[in-house]
Amino acid sequence: MHDVLSAMADFSSAAETYRVANDALAAAQADHNRAYALFLSGDLVSALALMESSYDLQAAAGPLVKAVCDADRAEVLMAAGLTRQGGEMLRRAAEAYGSKAQRQRQGEAELVLASHLVATDPTEAERVARSALGRFEEAKAPGLALRARAVAFEAAVTAGQDPNEDGEALAGPLEEQGLNWPALRVRLQARLARIRSAENAGLPARPASGRVIGPVPPEAPIDIRLLERELRAELAVAAGRAVAGLRELRAGLDDFHLWQSSFGSLDLQTNVAGHGRTLAKRGLELAVESGETDALFEWSERSRMLASRVQPVRPPSDPQLAADLAELRGEVTPEREAELREQIRQRAWRVKGSGQVSDPISLPDLRERTGSHALVAYVVAAGRIVAIVATDDSSTRMDLGERAALGSLLGGLLPDLDVAATDLPGPLGAAVRGDLTARLRQLSDLLVAPVLDRIGDRPVVLTPSAVLAAVPWTLLSGFTGRPVTVAQSATAWLGRADTPLRAKTAGFVAGPRVMRAADEVTHSATAWSGSRTLTGTDATAAAVSALAAEVDVLHLAAHGHHSADNPLFSGLELADGTWYGYDIDGLAAVPDVVLLSACEVGRSTIRWGEELIGLVGAWLHAGARAVIASPAIVADEAAYEVFSRLHSALAKGLAPAEALAESLPAATTDAPPAPFVCFS
Repeated sequence: MHDVLSAMADFSSAAETYRVANDALAAAQADHNRAYALFLSGDLVSALALMESSYDLQAAAGPLVKAVCDADRAEVLMAAGLTRQGGEMLRRAAEAYGSKAQRQRQGEAELVLASHLVATDPTEAERVARSALGRFEEAKAPGLALRARAVAFEAAVTAGQDPNEDGEALAGPLEEQGLNWPALRVRLQARLARIRSAENAGLPARPASGRVIGPVPPEAPIDIRLLERELRAELAVAAGRAVAGLRELRAGLDDFHLWQSSFGSLDLQTNVAGHGRTLAKRGLELAVESGETDALFEWSERSRMLASRVQPVRPPSDPQLAADLAELRGEVTPEREAELREQIRQRAWRVKGSGQVSDPISLPDLRERTGSHALVAYVVAAGRIVAIVATDDSSTRMDLGERAALGSLLGGLLPDLDVAATDLPGPLGAAVRGDLTARLRQLSDLLVAPVLDRIGDRPVVLTPSAVLAAVPWTLLSGFTGRPVTVAQSATAWLGRADTPLRAKTAGFVAGPRVMRAADEVTHSATAWSGSRTLTGTDATAAAVSALAAEVDVLHLAAHGHHSADNPLFSGLELADGTWYGYDIDGLAAVPDVVLLSACEVGRSTIRWGEELIGLVGAWLHAGARAVIASPAIVADEAAYEVFSRLHSALAKGLAPAEALAESLPAATTDAPPAPFVCFS
């Protein structure tokens, strides 16, 4: 009856009654239904935990019961932004229903899948919704058929197509079924479709037909609340009031971040960031079009802080999570590995969020606090590349050209860096590195040369758009030899700069099978008094975790890998297996400076919310002040030389970016590159 709070109370009472009657399966089903009600109330973390605890009993009851559980769990996963995992589960559930000739339930699984694909793949969402519609019509289920038509309508609007149905005509019958939220969603989408249709035709925005939509109540699902803000913004822009439109988008993002702050897991925070992506992207486009430097800076911060605005929390000690990670490091079958990865991920999701959100810093405040640094915010939006250069005495907006200019330069950048790091014969190596040098020169001409007059000889802090995540900034002419920090945001950088850096004690770790790892850490450790070193069989996950909690500077020389599928499973190879991003969250304390002398662990996956996540992000989220890592493969010899010099500079008291600038070799085609970057 769409009374979620009463439903939760009833299911809780039912579960207790079944337990008294020793009916464990019925109790598990009641718990599962309460979990689904929790999901409808917006509490994704509690819903997932309760569904997991009641799953095994139900799954053992037969394939149809299992399919029901999988379909509901998948719906929660997709609401959390895990579209791939949730989509796979829904497709399997649909296949299970189909194998038992349960056509209506097969259509229901497809309908859920389509509704959650609307935001990320509207074309596929419409196809799946129409497949579900056919099954509902075959099963003579008009109510479900109506819902499938509504989802197909929403998908068409989101894809920018002309929907072949009248949204207002769909909304009324949905309300008659008691489906008030789907009805409201369709009405909002119908209004957006009318505005966009008028814009495409070059006409004034047409007035909306049907009844007026009042304020969306605060208990509405987050996607509906954000959709209403998007509509209000577009109405304001269509009326020539772009400032009012930005105000609506800002209010929508504030609402989104309050909801997002209920999640403590970095994985979940970055996944659900996709819910705010549309508002952030539209705000950035309007800011680019406005020509206002202050507005563009504000929205550059908002767009890159979709997850980092949430104040992080230190998760409580979880022995089971630690045990699962330890087992995963050992020899396990592929089936057990997949099971462990899912268990680890879901246990990490249970951490409650801080409920606290930081506000983005304004451009005037930034200029007051930037000191001797220059900040360059690179914004790629509305088909343009724009830079904002801010110093203590000025702020300037610079148009760097069309976004299309980046395509060919970025497309082969990481492969070029990776190949250039390999041990190639003289002429071939010089040729490959020569091609890389030419590509880096073009990138420098596009991104760096235009801003040099504005930054002078200052140290530089960069806040690049996600599309620039793979750029090795320290290799670009104009930035070479200069202290360069790549920050998650200007707000985050200033927040970390407020407290003095700790750099009195150092710890060193050498993983297996790295040719010069032991030499590298042993030589680097001589720069520090009383340093501790773990090598060989001593370099275990437990020992490294203990060391990390005790030192100010941690140097890890090990083979690394970046997991694009789930970046928190990126890690470093130690004596007893991989030390993961999830292990970092379990540390009792975190070093201020982390040096990752490992291949590609500086890489980040761009989640569908334009949010970057990877091993570097995990360290910064956990509280590290600076992380020095490479986005590409690094030759062992190059890493040895850089880090040997780097530790001498750090031990003398230089800041991480300054120490790195002093330690990097001059660019040459005679030696492999060292694309290390200081992240903060």
